[in-house]
Amino acid sequence: MAVFALLLLLLLPAPGAEAAAAHYGVQRHLDRINKPAVRSIQSADGDMIDCVPRHKQRALDHPLLANHTIQTPPPLSLMPASLVYRKQRSRRAWQTWHHAGHCPRGTVAVRRTTAADVLRAGSLARFGRKKKQRRPLAPDVATGNGHEHAIAYTASEVYGARATISVWAPAIEEANGFSLSQLWILSGSFNGSDLNSIEAGWQVSPELYGDSRPRLFTYWTSDAYEATGCYNALCPGFVQTSSRIAIGASISPVSSVGGPQYDMTLLVWKDPKLGNWWLSYGDGAGGGLVGYWPAELFTHLSDHATMVEWGGEVVDTRPGGTHTATQMGSGRFAAEGFGRAAYFRNLETVDADNSLAAVPLDAIQTLAEDAGCYDVRKAYDDGRGGWGAHFYYGGPGHNPQSCP
Repeated sequence: MAVFALLLLLLLPAPGAEAAAAHYGVQRHLDRINKPAVRSIQSADGDMIDCVPRHKQRALDHPLLANHTIQTPPPLSLMPASLVYRKQRSRRAWQTWHHAGHCPRGTVAVRRTTAADVLRAGSLARFGRKKKQRRPLAPDVATGNGHEHAIAYTASEVYGARATISVWAPAIEEANGFSLSQLWILSGSFNGSDLNSIEAGWQVSPELYGDSRPRLFTYWTSDAYEATGCYNALCPGFVQTSSRIAIGASISPVSSVGGPQYDMTLLVWKDPKLGNWWLSYGDGAGGGLVGYWPAELFTHLSDHATMVEWGGEVVDTRPGGTHTATQMGSGRFAAEGFGRAAYFRNLETVDADNSLAAVPLDAIQTLAEDAGCYDVRKAYDDGRGGWGAHFYYGGPGHNPQSCP
């Protein structure tokens, strides 16, 4: 009996062995994500921004990009042309880390991922990925699974989209909940497993980032969120070219109810020459080019998109009962309008001729799964405001009047 007990003790892992193994797995994952930097910048918001040589970035670890040559930013002649006059009634939002330094040319600015970021996800497999959604009512919009939306969308053959989005810091009730505002570029089967999606916007996610600041984010999938794609640069895929814009970094300043309104302009479009999908952040010709999703990542989007969506999404991770009080947008309903409700303005799509065109109001449909919690209201401004097709959206979530 004593011999058996001794053998059992020898076979059992030493105290802390499982924790050490888990720590080793997390560290190996971090080593794959965080590439060696030539400079690191400590941001006032707590982020560390690493300046990584462009040719050593995480994106190029993707097996489909083994022989990929990083594309030179396209010249202005290949960027979508626009005849739309875009008048400002608000101010520009930018990135917090810019106050602390800059990355040199030839590098890309990358938010460093920490062990705490990974551990909050609960598992390495889940870190940086969206949960698969079910039964789409409109592309990517699903009932159940805790996801709720207030969106505008248009269906046609498109090669990109642009919009200006107001930036807010909505309150998140659950630690693993989130609230985001984004555009979706979509193609494929909305009821199958081959949906292709390119996504960009701002997001508040305490689980992903460890705080409640709005952050620039990207996402992609080529199989309806099954196994491909991720947020930002947390897996190989999105090829960054910018040393000035860090995906996942916080955006500041942000809008306030009754106070200054801050917004950002996002443009995603397909390069007509090489077929890659570029992301631009900011105004002007091409704005600030951030990088691109290579055509090799996709099936349907290697040709064109069939649907564009703009709007907000929240996730309620609780099993049932009282609705989450996680806010969407400003936390106010669409009817409250400018200065109080969140908005998307100047909705445009890119056509086959690589031109930006304003989306007609009658070509835009809206959807909110539970308008008592979050709603959306579209409008058109063809006067001096210069907003074109636009919409207000959002809401407080749980409230005794309409969202118990």
